Amino acid sequence: LILTFGLAFVLLYFWSEAKNDYNDFDWNFYRDRWFPWSAVVLGVTVTFFTYIAILLVLAICLLSESQRLYLFWGHKIGIVLVFAFSAVAIGFLYSQWREEWNTFIISFQVTAPYLHIGGVAVLTALSWPVAQHFSKMTGKVARVITLGLYLAALLFLYLVPLGMYSSCIKEKGTLGPKPAIIGHRGAPMLAPENTLMSFEKTIELGGDGLETDVTISLDGVPFLLHDPTLKRTTDIEEVFPGNQSVNAAFFPWHQLAQLNAGKWFLEDNPFGTKRLLSATDTWKAGRQGLCKLADLLALAAAHSKLVIFDLYRPPRSHPYRDSFIKQTISAIQDSGINQNLILWLPNPLRPIVQQKMPGFIHIYGGKQPVRDLQMDRITRLNVRYSELSHTEIMMYSAANISTNLYVVTEPWIFSLVWCSGAHSVITNDPQRLRELRRPCFLLTPSQYKAMWISSDVVSAVLVLLIFIFHWWRENGFACHPSVKRRDKGIYSKFRTEMNNVWSVSEAEPIAIQPGNTAASLPTSVVPGHV
Repeated sequence: LILTFGLAFVLLYFWSEAKNDYNDFDWNFYRDRWFPWSAVVLGVTVTFFTYIAILLVLAICLLSESQRLYLFWGHKIGIVLVFAFSAVAIGFLYSQWREEWNTFIISFQVTAPYLHIGGVAVLTALSWPVAQHFSKMTGKVARVITLGLYLAALLFLYLVPLGMYSSCIKEKGTLGPKPAIIGHRGAPMLAPENTLMSFEKTIELGGDGLETDVTISLDGVPFLLHDPTLKRTTDIEEVFPGNQSVNAAFFPWHQLAQLNAGKWFLEDNPFGTKRLLSATDTWKAGRQGLCKLADLLALAAAHSKLVIFDLYRPPRSHPYRDSFIKQTISAIQDSGINQNLILWLPNPLRPIVQQKMPGFIHIYGGKQPVRDLQMDRITRLNVRYSELSHTEIMMYSAANISTNLYVVTEPWIFSLVWCSGAHSVITNDPQRLRELRRPCFLLTPSQYKAMWISSDVVSAVLVLLIFIFHWWRENGFACHPSVKRRDKGIYSKFRTEMNNVWSVSEAEPIAIQPGNTAASLPTSVVPGHV
């Protein structure tokens, strides 16, 4: 039961902290229609954890009364099912979503202080049944083991903060500037991704930059699309039946311009945010089409916003497979946008691009040694938020290399990268991050130490008092005997209503007829039977 509880807790904690990437998880299981599988997993996990927690609490209560928990076969099967579900889910997530475990680890930089206080509170509360059971035990070895295990767990929790590190525990005045906010495919929670409306929303919400994905059409027009096909985000099945699996790069622009790129957003409601749209925005979203790179650049130029994009090389047999870089640069030149607003991410032919467009800010996707970046004249990094530590961010910053982290949507992650010194983030929710005035979690070392020590001291005092009380109640002291005594054959103790029915006193023995045992009675009235 304890092992199952531990596994269920780990799974619940992992899934709660993975909320930032629920959308990625759901799209991995996209099959013609979008479905919130992440919410289903969360609901099942919460239900299973609650069920096991209730059984565990009941077992502890019975143990404090020197009783055992007898489970019906249905509960035993339930425990096995929860154990199997938790173990399989953790194994699957570790093998198939390994990068998310980095999020699991870094989350402790924010949650550890509160988990510490919560853990101390739970163990302090457990001292009541433990002390009650301890005071009734007669064997010295059993007493030593029970007390030793409990105190070891308590001491471990008391000292855990010694090994804790968080970039958000820092002295006053050392917090750096707030990271710049770049809209991931625009503002995909409030408009269809990679549409002009989505980028307009980002600018309206005060975003500092725009992120997108660029594909080259069959006739050489750079346009915005993340997926290799048009199936997910357009009505290709209605307009050009039988072509939903064809690579989007094999369509000329005049055909692409006929597609609707907004209806899917209203039908699938991928972020569950459709209710936030006004009637006007809902009408506008449903009429969005695919967007040219030229249109995005004109919008960014008009508002002096940064632009960063992934550029996809066309597939084999595409007429622009070997000249896609040239086509993209031509579109940038024709737009008239200031070159220093372009964060150039594609690696192919970078030296030629640097020579032809010297004003571009060059950004590298992934981690690289500082020396290599400097030799390639790269001044920014684009890295997943969980792959760079505070130390690495500071190392790059010391070499005048900025860091851009993606995709950061949850405020606690944004707070952490803010404290770590990141320069910009790509987000699905620019509005919420723009509204943050300070990190959600920010303490000075002295504040954290005071919180840690005070919680430990209060817990230690309460645990000591509880053990003293139960020892006095059951055994008494030489100077002040307990009201409850075992001498003269009388043994009274605190009982639940159930125990009052089954209390046995030497002073008032109960005659038991042959065959009339607890085992022969219905299990529904046997103490500790669930």
